[in-house]
Amino acid sequence: MSRRTVPAVLVAGTHRGCGKTTLATGLMGAWRKRGLKVQPYKIGADALETGYHGLAAGRPSTILDLWIMPAKALAASFAAAAVGADVLVLDGNRGLYDGIDVEGGPVSTWDVASLLGVPVLLLIDASGMAESAAAVARGFATHRQVRLAGVVLNRVAGPRHYEVLRGAIEKHAGLQVLGYLPPDAGLELPQAGAGLISPEHIHGGEASLPPLVEKLESTVDLDRLLEVLSPGVPIEPPPPRPEPPGRVRIGVARDPAFHFYYEDNLTLLKAAGAEIVPFSPMKDSGLPPEIGALYLGGGIPESCAAVLERNQAMRDEIRAAVKAGMPVYAESGGMLYLATNLVGTGIRAWEMCGVIPGEIRMVARFPAAVYVAAEAAQATFLIKPGERYRGNEFRISAWSGELGPAAPWRVCPPGSRQTRPEGYAKDGLHASFVHLHFASAPELPGRFVAAARAFLMKGGAKKRTRKERQRSRER
Repeated sequence: MSRRTVPAVLVAGTHRGCGKTTLATGLMGAWRKRGLKVQPYKIGADALETGYHGLAAGRPSTILDLWIMPAKALAASFAAAAVGADVLVLDGNRGLYDGIDVEGGPVSTWDVASLLGVPVLLLIDASGMAESAAAVARGFATHRQVRLAGVVLNRVAGPRHYEVLRGAIEKHAGLQVLGYLPPDAGLELPQAGAGLISPEHIHGGEASLPPLVEKLESTVDLDRLLEVLSPGVPIEPPPPRPEPPGRVRIGVARDPAFHFYYEDNLTLLKAAGAEIVPFSPMKDSGLPPEIGALYLGGGIPESCAAVLERNQAMRDEIRAAVKAGMPVYAESGGMLYLATNLVGTGIRAWEMCGVIPGEIRMVARFPAAVYVAAEAAQATFLIKPGERYRGNEFRISAWSGELGPAAPWRVCPPGSRQTRPEGYAKDGLHASFVHLHFASAPELPGRFVAAARAFLMKGGAKKRTRKERQRSRER
């Protein structure tokens, strides 16, 4: 596969909440509607907006984050996801220049744009503004060296308001204005304090996508934007990976309760020799047959707790698998599911798998991503004592169990020296609120697959019965 160029744009905003995800998602949907293959990306660790990207583009959204991924790994993920795409749309994070001043270095949207050489489409919330919008645009264009493809204005009162804004920006800032969005064009993205995030928040976006695309088509010059982006950024194809000797089946929980994974993690597990076998802890009566390990990702089991509790057959099988020593990797939502009880924000408690002693109580209603530095406190099938990684937590709950010797991690915020124990590990189980990105730690996928293979060699896998083979064929 030879090197090629692909039109790419990074939608960046002046501040958080100015509507960049609305514009980015609308561009994905509009270009897909025109028959283009659109690859979405999200700057920064995010558990929600990538779901909207997938709906609009029809392809999984790839996370690009300079805290949890080194620059080389980020560039490789960007290029690998671009294979087969006609246009690339990156959804920024916070304001264009906003990041966290951490010892690990820069993490802003501007830093990612600079690293990848992707032009920026600046979105300005122009509600209540006229010529002041030109000062904002000029300031963003000159604050640091940045390649601006142009400006789009959000929450514009109408055509007359737009012409005033466009004239001022093009005259005083010398930037091309490519269109606008009216005040009612936004996706209904939950904000902090808005309540629990449920799958309906994402899938409900399907209804708002067509009208958003129609509005964008009528007020943003999509053809001109593509011209500005051409010929595009150079994409170096990823080197071919050797086919691993024999594949090992790893069960991955995928349903409304467990829906947040870094897609790169699954891709790298496959490259290491895994066959990813999705299953539903909500609906399936048992684990997939002949698997060597389990991956229970992030999600919202608290909003599906009653359904998970009723599926006692699945909970029994997972408990038996852990007792048999099957390698199990659980991140945040997966950890909640493995506890003895899950308690909501009220007093209602649901019985979960009972693998992790104690109860986990919900203490917040909206997950916020928090960067952490994590040092391995004890050996598990995935990590070795003293190893250091970077990750993030989506913490909205507290565990009543005893930490200390059982914790696989000592974690701390970026730049801090104050560490705390995190998670629960025993035998083949590794569970915590820390999400790791395997692109930043290439040894982890191989360890995961090796542990699954070792478990199978010991005869620990459940054999496939005739009834299960029939059920598999029916799927």
